[in-house]
Amino acid sequence: MPLAMSRPWKHPKTGVYWLRRAVPAELRRLVGKREEKQTLRTKDPAEAKRLHAKALADLEARWSNLRAGSRQLTEREAHELAAPIYDLWLAKHRDNPSENPWRTDVFERMWHAPTAQEVVTNLFEEDLQAARKRWADDERVTRQQALCLIYAGDVLEQQGLVLDQIGAIKLEKAVGLAIQRASLVLAGLKRGEFEAIISSSLAFGIRPMEARKPVSFKVLLDRWLAERKPAEKTRYEWTRVFNELRRHVQHDDATLVTADDIVSWKNSLVDAGGSTKTIRDAKLAPIRAIFQVAVDNRLLPLNPAANLPMRLKAKPGQARRGYTNAEARIVLAAAAKARDPVRRWIPMLGAYSGARIAEICQLRVQDITEIDGIHCMSFTADAGPLKTESSERTIPIHTAIIDAGFLEFVASIKSGPLFVQLKPDKFGSRGGTGTKVLGRWIRSLGLEDTRLAPNHSWRHRMRTLARDYMLQPDLIDAITGHRKRTVADGYGEFPMPALKRELDKIPALSLETSREVGVTVN
Repeated sequence: MPLAMSRPWKHPKTGVYWLRRAVPAELRRLVGKREEKQTLRTKDPAEAKRLHAKALADLEARWSNLRAGSRQLTEREAHELAAPIYDLWLAKHRDNPSENPWRTDVFERMWHAPTAQEVVTNLFEEDLQAARKRWADDERVTRQQALCLIYAGDVLEQQGLVLDQIGAIKLEKAVGLAIQRASLVLAGLKRGEFEAIISSSLAFGIRPMEARKPVSFKVLLDRWLAERKPAEKTRYEWTRVFNELRRHVQHDDATLVTADDIVSWKNSLVDAGGSTKTIRDAKLAPIRAIFQVAVDNRLLPLNPAANLPMRLKAKPGQARRGYTNAEARIVLAAAAKARDPVRRWIPMLGAYSGARIAEICQLRVQDITEIDGIHCMSFTADAGPLKTESSERTIPIHTAIIDAGFLEFVASIKSGPLFVQLKPDKFGSRGGTGTKVLGRWIRSLGLEDTRLAPNHSWRHRMRTLARDYMLQPDLIDAITGHRKRTVADGYGEFPMPALKRELDKIPALSLETSREVGVTVN
């Protein structure tokens, strides 16, 4: 049933009324979501109707500004937009004005280019005390400018405005002036001077902004953990990365983190010798995702890590590749002679299924089943963590694996894990242990090319064989657990006989002759 969005929506559990409005398609990229939600904070139908009309008018005005696109800004308009910041800052520190962190004595140096004489003086500064004060002031100026940038972003989001670069700078300066005026009043209050304080936002007829509340890094992290429920390994690694950023910015208020902070942290990682791919995928990506969850839950107005791409330039000769037939023969021949079940069966299961190493290592006796007379193996979340939703699947066992005696091996184990020799790592995964054990063993067979991943390259090889033997793309995706390519792929089921038919198009690799089977990747 379509959602009625022209009237207040009553929450079925709390009884509180909400504004819910679908974001027009042309604005979704700018707004960052498909639907706007805003609590009306009342259970009274009549009051909800009144508040809904006002909130809807504000929302439509914001969308109208977004549709107008980037615009210029006069100084008067900038001061009008920044006026609520005066009230916000005053209300925030009025009770304890001595706690106001704004330094009025360094304000004049904000957005101020040094004169030639100042540059010369700085170059020949001999007074160590004066130099230290100047350096400390420089840091305060930078922090105050960053604060103005954050509040200016709040104003733009509230009004739905998109400014050109000059207009954005005008607004940041206007915000700084608003805070400066409020701080001068607070300085008087600190001395006990309780003169009448005029509300600048009321003078302009603008609705005051709500006071900004600090949001700790832990709150953001806990929200992400609760909402995404990541695997234990992901939880550990992303928490560590998030704490790295916290240590870099040297404070615990996520609302004060700016895009410049993220860039500074990224540059420090680059300067420390980190690889571009690691910084992009293992550092920036987690930070961007955690901050985005905070934005989606209204904990933060903006994602400081958004739109900060890191270009990854692939270097020739370093791309991951699959096993060649000759390399596959070396590993599978050694596996056929191995007595250890880990070395004996896991490489073969990987070679003829393209399954991930972690999926294979956590197989249990009950995961080996028979469907429509076809022997299968199931990868389920009950056995252990899976990488993606499409990773949970049941696939046929290749004839080559059955002929090698795999079913007899399974029958010899009464219950539980097939590869009990692999002890779970600190994240509860046997895959981490299996990766190390098999990686060292396969390297010892003389396969030292760094482009070859001892375990993951089976997955690359399976895609090569699928192309060589013209397997249907949607069926090979279902076998390997890759994400569906089109909406149509999500319709219907994948019958086991069809999967078996496709999988068995790939012939068994002969271990006794030098005749190549399939495509050799050089």
